[in-house]
Amino acid sequence: MKRDEQYIDLLNGRTFMTVTGILLAIMAVMASGRVPVAEASSGIFFEMPTVLVKPGLPSALINVACLVGIGALMLLVNKVFSFVRSMTCIFVSAFFLLEFAVPITSSVFNTGTALCLILVLGVLALFASYEDMHSQGRIYLTMCILAAACLWQWAFVILIPAFAIGFVYMRAMDFRGFLAMLLGLATPFWIVIGLGIVNPLTDFKPLEINAVWASLDLSQMRLLVTWAAVVAVLSIILTVMNLATILNYRLQFRVYNAFFIVVTILSVLAMCVDYRDMVVFMPLLNLCLAIQIAHSFTLSTQPKRHYLMWLFAIATLAVGISSLTL
Repeated sequence: MKRDEQYIDLLNGRTFMTVTGILLAIMAVMASGRVPVAEASSGIFFEMPTVLVKPGLPSALINVACLVGIGALMLLVNKVFSFVRSMTCIFVSAFFLLEFAVPITSSVFNTGTALCLILVLGVLALFASYEDMHSQGRIYLTMCILAAACLWQWAFVILIPAFAIGFVYMRAMDFRGFLAMLLGLATPFWIVIGLGIVNPLTDFKPLEINAVWASLDLSQMRLLVTWAAVVAVLSIILTVMNLATILNYRLQFRVYNAFFIVVTILSVLAMCVDYRDMVVFMPLLNLCLAIQIAHSFTLSTQPKRHYLMWLFAIATLAVGISSLTL
């Protein structure tokens, strides 16, 4: 029993998080320049390449720094808002392991990492607006940033309904908040159209949707597609299982976690219909699954639950290593 408690404390602590972070950095460096670069769709008016920095060691290091930054921000969010019931680092460790399993996203600085980083930064503003009817500034700025990102990459569109629903959940959206949201969404378009940077009639690029089943025969993507399906299914299963317990806690805790459930659902739906941007959505879904793993681990009272976490760690390491050898 004492040994079980020691293992649980180890998994919850900073030591395990540091080890997983080091493993992630090693994987990123090893995979740098060795994995294929995935294609991504354009934005509403402009084009943003999937890889924001040319593949190589600098790109890998920048991406790892951003992933570590995402982990640090999530720790800060939990410290301030306690969206996980205990002070734990396991959701960051799980996120690092999930990123380790997908070298195609961890070894280069890509739009998926940027999408995840913007989500986490937005969460700080979102959670701070809880029951604050004077949050029009936060709503405007959040929507303005998301709309601007959509000009370059359609994938950011999924965060707009997520945060709109989130501000409603936070009881921060009234009529003035709704107007602030509309103004925030419109501002980037006013700027680029008003300054003549783009012509909405000739420069508009429609969203290209490709069905996942249309490309299953690509050998280099089979492991990615299979692993993405596993992550999506596991995210949904753990979310449903955790809901039974989360619903028994105070409203503020339920509202915080409802936002991540919305992001999970939107991410899974987006990946199901838009295969071309699957890699872009992977870090987002990885983060959502990591949060659900943290809930399952901290809400459970089973003394042997650490075995499942060790199995999860072994599985992610195996998938990551396999991705380099295929």
